[in-house]
Amino acid sequence: MTNANPFAARSSLEFELPPFAQIKEEHYLPAFYAGCEQQLAEVRAILDTPGAATFENTIVALEKSGQMLMRMLLVFFNKSSSDTSDALDAIEEEIAPKLAAHQDAINLNPVLFARIKALYDNRESIGLNGEDSWLLERYYKDLIHAGAHLTESERDRLKQLNEELSKLETQFSKNVLADTNDLAVLVETIEELDGLSENEIASAAAAAKDRGVEGKWLIGMVNFSGNPVLDSLTNRELRKKIMQESLVKANRANENDNKPVLLQVVKLRAERARLFGNETHAEHVIAVQTAENPENVHAMLRKIAPAAVRNAKAEAEDLEKSAGSDIESWDWGFYTEKVRLEKYNIDTSKMRPYFELESVLTNGIFFAANKLFGITFKERPDLVTYHPEARAFEVNNEDGSKLGLFIGDFYTRDSKRGGAWMNSLVDQNFLFNQLPVVVNNLNIPKPPAGKPTLLTYDETTTLFHEFGHALHGLLSQVKYPRVSGTSVQRDFVEFPSQVNEMWILWPEVVENYARHHETGEKLPQEWIDNLKSASTFNEGHATTSYLAAAILDLAWHSLTAEDAAKVNDVESFEAQAIKDYGLDFAPVPTRYRSTYFSHIFAGGYSAGYYGYIWSEVLDADTVDWFKENGGLLRENGEHFRNTLLGRGGSIDSMQMFRNFRGRDSKIEPLLKRRGLL
Repeated sequence: MTNANPFAARSSLEFELPPFAQIKEEHYLPAFYAGCEQQLAEVRAILDTPGAATFENTIVALEKSGQMLMRMLLVFFNKSSSDTSDALDAIEEEIAPKLAAHQDAINLNPVLFARIKALYDNRESIGLNGEDSWLLERYYKDLIHAGAHLTESERDRLKQLNEELSKLETQFSKNVLADTNDLAVLVETIEELDGLSENEIASAAAAAKDRGVEGKWLIGMVNFSGNPVLDSLTNRELRKKIMQESLVKANRANENDNKPVLLQVVKLRAERARLFGNETHAEHVIAVQTAENPENVHAMLRKIAPAAVRNAKAEAEDLEKSAGSDIESWDWGFYTEKVRLEKYNIDTSKMRPYFELESVLTNGIFFAANKLFGITFKERPDLVTYHPEARAFEVNNEDGSKLGLFIGDFYTRDSKRGGAWMNSLVDQNFLFNQLPVVVNNLNIPKPPAGKPTLLTYDETTTLFHEFGHALHGLLSQVKYPRVSGTSVQRDFVEFPSQVNEMWILWPEVVENYARHHETGEKLPQEWIDNLKSASTFNEGHATTSYLAAAILDLAWHSLTAEDAAKVNDVESFEAQAIKDYGLDFAPVPTRYRSTYFSHIFAGGYSAGYYGYIWSEVLDADTVDWFKENGGLLRENGEHFRNTLLGRGGSIDSMQMFRNFRGRDSKIEPLLKRRGLL
């Protein structure tokens, strides 16, 4: 590690954008090890401070520690998820257990815990303001949750478990990406692609060419069950093959088989929960979320599950009438589009020319953000990002002052993991006077050069959703990095992003962006009205598929250590868990099967996938508030920004919601939205 390493000091570039032009693979490991050493030295200095612990010499000092390490980690994990390589995979395998051990060396230090506990026990008498008091509480409770209060022998075992789990989670993610790439379906003739648009066929041809198979077509797998092309492919056998390949990701007898990996993860998590005094991993995780315990989660999900399955079965009857035969999972999307056309006169394939990426982004997403928050966006092609396809946009406040930097990385590639997500490269905070740099990653098939990127309605929804996360990071106005932006309780984090989806069909917004990419014609009002009329159409399928995944997550993580040791058949366990909840309906597979459920086995959502629908309760209630108060108005945006988005995790999540809404949330708006009343 030398001063020439790009991670050695804070970036001198605008917005402290990492100096990607200088960063090379050989810089990561030296910066990682030097960063760990530096932070441990900073923590030792805190412990050696003479006199009693104070908020400044302990909590603030901890907030200031580990800056080099954090710079490296934010850049590395963004790069390894969006544009990995064999070298980056090897680095991740090396650092994952060492990072876990490093974090444990701090979190499980009994002397540090004693200092923080002393502060926490006297918190009422040391005169802290609201944000400082909340930060102290977060540190104390997070250390308890991490195991700082355990005995020495228990802490030693905990360190071993954390290190082993970090290795397994890294392996799980690597296996999913490798098998997803391996399972892409090669199509020999263009006739087999009947039903796909010209743009989709061209993308499939380009994907095949990229794999060195020119003159053929490649249908890539996605990270969830199924595939968007199933909605329009007329070739039933090809639909069947795509669905079946989708459902066996990382579940085949090869080097990418995740069954033994996840079984070991479940066992070790259950053992770790026992160390903490909990019977299950789910109890331990949910205790610090807004839901508080698994029973509260199940109480909500069981209100929804029976109606969801009932609606899904009614939807299947409609599809079977259209198909003239029984419906299989690979038929659902195809006949859904037919019935949608018959019932509501909606042909989503005809909408794609109106959802062109540049217009959706600039005239839709940025436009709505400007109307609500007064912020503006200017593309900065002069700024070098981590990949040629990752585009930087300067974000300014209404008065022209700089707010932050937004990076959009929209296209799929073999080196990018599946799905869509938001990352931070720099967290907003006043402690170091840093502006936010946030990234949105999507997996939109890239069209051939010179062709427009035409989105499906679902891809448009995903773009609005992920930008909701970006807004949470960009609009943050907090003092401390630890509570910046999306650093809220996990079952609260999806709430702001879900709210942002409401603007997709908002009259002022849709009129501005949904225009035919060739003629400039507006998306017909009749189609918009029909989309709104059909808002609960197919929600039985969507809710059942989602709930099956959510309860599968809870089932794995509600196993005691003894029960986890007895499970050896992943598929049987999975099927039984879904059946026990009444969600077993063959035409509607779970959104994620266990072997490619990266959210829970590699992505930090273990015992937390329920959070999407848990936070949707808040979202649906918030959408009602916006509608009741005039919608896309600056005063509404300012209220949302000042009471909630801008506060990050600097106060209790549910108190933030109450500050915004004026009361606790109600579930009825969600049930109405999903057609479950």
